[in-house]
Amino acid sequence: MTSWKRDAASGLIVVIPVVVTLYIIYWVFAKIAGLALVATHLHNPYLAVVLSIVVFVLVVFAVGYLMRTALGRFLEDRLDDAMGYIPGLRIVYNASKMAVETALNGTEEFQKPVKVEPWGGMRMTGFRTGQRAADGREIVFIPTSPNITSGYVVEVDPEDIIETNESAEDALTRVLSAGFGNSTSGSSDVGRYFDDAGEATDEKGENGTANERGGERGRDGDAN
Repeated sequence: MTSWKRDAASGLIVVIPVVVTLYIIYWVFAKIAGLALVATHLHNPYLAVVLSIVVFVLVVFAVGYLMRTALGRFLEDRLDDAMGYIPGLRIVYNASKMAVETALNGTEEFQKPVKVEPWGGMRMTGFRTGQRAADGREIVFIPTSPNITSGYVVEVDPEDIIETNESAEDALTRVLSAGFGNSTSGSSDVGRYFDDAGEATDEKGENGTANERGGERGRDGDAN
């Protein structure tokens, strides 16, 4: 591969994540500012965003303190029952609640990467959920690459789960980067892949040129 292609690939690896991150930050800020300006009638978007975040934090702590009381637990049960009677909405409500509970309370178990071997000779990266099926099998989440928000929920016998010594960061980096990432060095192996492909192409071209020259010399010898 030519040098300008390698430079372009290396530049894209650095620039694209930065642009995407900045766009997401801008999008979130714009959404919060838009809602805050409507709610507070403030003309300064930065002040509106700060005020909205402060109000949100106060509401979270107030509700959390209320959940420590009997009245709070009673209201939470009634809210769960009410959401359970609404078709469609109950799926979103229950899924989001379980996701938050897993992230806040079950992170120690969920952040244990494991390997699952669905077929002989092939392994897939998965994460324990800390849940078990009715027959005792462990429930493992296998994320897709590079979008880890989707994946497969599988029930696996405990003896079929392969333990690993890697961290959750290593496993997530590998999945998010489609296998190219390397969290220990903080870099990606995509550039090395392009270099190897370029070297293979160059070597193939050199071999082809050498073969052509050998054929030309053979034809010249036959002619003489």
